Amino acid sequence: MFASACRCFKFCQLPSRSHFLSGAQIHQIRCLRTMPLPAQVNRVETYVVPIPPMAPSTTGAQGPTPHPSSTRLKPLKSPISPGELSVIEKSKQLAAWTAVDEHVLPDYRVIGIGSGSTVPYVVERIVSQGAEANKDRVFIPTGFQSKELIVSSGLSLGDVDQYPTIDVTLDGADEVDTQLNCIKGGGACHLREKVLAEAATTFILVADYRKNVEYLGTNFKAGVPIEVVPFAYAKVLQNLHQVLDSPKATLRMAVAKAGPVVTDNGNFVIDAPFDIDKMKEPYTIMAQIKMLTGVVEVGLFCHMARAAYFGNQDGSVTVKWNDGKIQEVQATQS
Repeated sequence: MFASACRCFKFCQLPSRSHFLSGAQIHQIRCLRTMPLPAQVNRVETYVVPIPPMAPSTTGAQGPTPHPSSTRLKPLKSPISPGELSVIEKSKQLAAWTAVDEHVLPDYRVIGIGSGSTVPYVVERIVSQGAEANKDRVFIPTGFQSKELIVSSGLSLGDVDQYPTIDVTLDGADEVDTQLNCIKGGGACHLREKVLAEAATTFILVADYRKNVEYLGTNFKAGVPIEVVPFAYAKVLQNLHQVLDSPKATLRMAVAKAGPVVTDNGNFVIDAPFDIDKMKEPYTIMAQIKMLTGVVEVGLFCHMARAAYFGNQDGSVTVKWNDGKIQEVQATQS
């Protein structure tokens, strides 16, 4: 009667006589089976690593515990490879450097890093401030790209869960109008980008001259990026087509894989173009889209930025402020 295995053989691999063991014996066997061997425990290495200090609280309350990964693991290193830059890339670099020099102040401890093609130059300039300036800072990413930039540059990585108040966030944009409203989401990170923008005391945009427009939708024709839960994308598309008058709204498809683009949050992205007259009132469009069931976030950032820095072809930088002031400044060259 003991020749056959018990019903749970493939899981516990005990002979059928295990049915005759006492409850205490079975519990002991299960514990021994799931506990690591002493040799395995001895192979585990432990390290003591420094945790960067929290930014001073404005309310006097004690802040949250720092994120366990908020530790510099490598020496500081620029994310930009040496070499000659094109006119467009140089304009991005000039805008980023000037913005960092103006807004990443010595006493700032929590800094948000956005996404996009201009952001590597932001990190490059921060790294150039030196290890001493960055030793007590923590950097919060908006997505995979900015996280990799922070880690590969040797800066301390943090999380918005532990640092819900950010001193300054610097981010790129797909297009910025005269009121500093902007389209973001070409890289499908606009949900996290908006969280960090709202969490920041100061939100700064950096871009090249092509992104500086009078009205949104002038050059960026792909449409307003909309992050939606996968279950609802078809219904959201139908509402965009029939209710909000965006007949060309489409689900964004991936390039390097079959199927749609999937965000860092596991959602889909819809790109919804609107005519230029509607884009003159971006806040209205944003509110209408946000009311659609299934929409997580809209890639329209309205009345959020304090200033926008645009690198120009002639080596200057145009700075637009949220009070309407416009400056032409000589860019930082070194």
